[in-house]
Amino acid sequence: MRRVSLEAVADPATYRPAPGTIPDQPGVYKFRDAQGRVIYVGKAKSLRSRLSSYFQDVANLHVRTQTMVRTAAAVEWTVVNTEVEALQLEYNWIKEFDPRFNVRYRDDKSYPWLAVTLDEAYPRAQVMRGAKRKGVKYFGPYAHAWAIRETLDALLRVFPMRTCSNGVFKRAGQVGRPCLLGYIDKCSAPCVGRVDEAQHRRITDDFVDFMSGQTQKFVKRLERDMRDASRRQEYERAARLRDDIGALNRAMEKQAVVLADGTDADVVAFAQDELEAAVQVFYVRGGRVRGQRGWVVDKVEEIDTGGLVEQFLTQAYLDEQNEVPREVLVPALPDDADVVTELLCIVRGSKVSLRVPQRGDKRALFETVERNAKEAFTRHKLKRSSDLTSRSLALQELQDALDLREAPLRIECYDVSNLQGSDVVASMVVFEDGLARKSEYRRFAIRGVEGQDDVRSINEVIYRRFRRYLDEGLEEGEVAAAVDDSTGKPRKFAYPPQLVVVDGGPPQVAAAAAAMRKLGVTDVALCGLAKRLEEVWLPDRADPVILPRTSEALYLLQRVRDEAHRFAIAYHRQKRSRAMTQSALDGVPGLGETRRKALLRAFGSVKRLRAASVEEIAAVPGFGRRTAEAVHTALAGHAALAGQPAAAAAVDTATGEILDPLPADTEAVGVGGSEPSR
Repeated sequence: MRRVSLEAVADPATYRPAPGTIPDQPGVYKFRDAQGRVIYVGKAKSLRSRLSSYFQDVANLHVRTQTMVRTAAAVEWTVVNTEVEALQLEYNWIKEFDPRFNVRYRDDKSYPWLAVTLDEAYPRAQVMRGAKRKGVKYFGPYAHAWAIRETLDALLRVFPMRTCSNGVFKRAGQVGRPCLLGYIDKCSAPCVGRVDEAQHRRITDDFVDFMSGQTQKFVKRLERDMRDASRRQEYERAARLRDDIGALNRAMEKQAVVLADGTDADVVAFAQDELEAAVQVFYVRGGRVRGQRGWVVDKVEEIDTGGLVEQFLTQAYLDEQNEVPREVLVPALPDDADVVTELLCIVRGSKVSLRVPQRGDKRALFETVERNAKEAFTRHKLKRSSDLTSRSLALQELQDALDLREAPLRIECYDVSNLQGSDVVASMVVFEDGLARKSEYRRFAIRGVEGQDDVRSINEVIYRRFRRYLDEGLEEGEVAAAVDDSTGKPRKFAYPPQLVVVDGGPPQVAAAAAAMRKLGVTDVALCGLAKRLEEVWLPDRADPVILPRTSEALYLLQRVRDEAHRFAIAYHRQKRSRAMTQSALDGVPGLGETRRKALLRAFGSVKRLRAASVEEIAAVPGFGRRTAEAVHTALAGHAALAGQPAAAAAVDTATGEILDPLPADTEAVGVGGSEPSR
């Protein structure tokens, strides 16, 4: 072992190991702070190469890595013989020292398990949460506790094992009378001696085997016993066995077959951004999904999906409580896939396959797990956004970073959506006190701009929004002007935001600023959020404002921008879908709603219909030659109009003015309503 140690300093160069002292061998390293506490543990196939990467220009490191190397005061390492040993030692040290900067897998919720207490004389089946303990067999985890109880209730008539607590079990033995489940034959009542310890253990073992995937064995055995009872004219026993088979089938139906019978696999998927990742795992045993579990993890370093896979597999499966299956399906293989596979084989004691599903049922199941990961990640972000302290901090950070007079309690964000310049729409979403105010959302149909021109579209939508604000807004001392006399509700655009956010960089910000200047709006702050590097751009500023990646302010801006993007795309898809079925065929003589639907059913899409000949259209039931010719002519004319080139706008980056002014009639374009209820 080699150790380099100095007093705690902010500059990592002061405790950098001397050149040539770091071995070019596999090993595990630890960073310690000034008090000697381990703050980070990592492994490397080449310690020299890996550790050198921490002592480059700090500005090039991941934001959390920057914090780690500046917090550290010493680095030390241990050389090992193989990369497999490095993985094992890294896991042991992470478990021993619990370093603050290492990846930590946090359950995204408390999952219930179906547990069987095999360490007791009379094992008990029950719902369990929290940490696992030795001597207990776990099945799941399940999404809901009621799902466990439903499954257990169906199986108890076939496997009548004990489910009561120790207190109930002892009291029943003292009074010599079983509980209700004993009377209705859903418990073999070992408490009163109906079965002895060995008989109850056999029932328990059968239950465990069934839950472990050996389902067909029990179904076939019951079917054989039922036929034998029927031949012996024991019809009551045969009827009971028939009902037992039905109970087993109902329990199996709740766990749908997703892969070939006998397949044991864990399916792992991720959803992530720069700072966090959500992990979802489906546990498939005997071809059926037996459980599901999720984690949320903070990213400490710049890491790709393969690196996340390696971290997860080593931390999840080196825990002796987690079973390693025969196959693990992942979104990407880690760089050291052979090393990770070898480690999993050692833990399992037999061969383990680690691969990326490409096609078929396994790929379809992986995509389902991936959707679950994305939904879990969204729920995690929403849960974080509901925290009042985080929201208050975000607004305060925005005020400081953008040099605002007050915290932006009302934020409006605008985004434009189109498909190659067609069906151009824009969205306005509103966040008040850091939370979405969906009743205030607005949609804009951009008709004054041709082609794929986000700059002019932003200019138009900002102009229209604030022109309505000036028309509906309050003069000083007025109150009633902001209320619609006919409805008694606030007018749609009567209240101004403290901050306007546009999706884009300097051109979009300049266009929005030009529209606000034209209307004389000077008391509303404006910024743009560029997607690529998440830079915040302000009007008349040559350089962007860079918010820390961990700041609540940036998180709030990202959430506002993403919501505006979602709302704009939803409106665009709605318009495009309506246009596909109506606009191309509107005005065709003799073509009503029923015939339009018949055409779309016959050809599948407007694109195929447009490519069809007159004879092919006339072959559709209910169409004659004349109507087919009218449809063909209308579609040809619609395609010609759609193919016309569109003009682009020019923006003076110095002043932000639109050099090619919008047509005067664009100001009369209508504004859509709020988001439809879902």
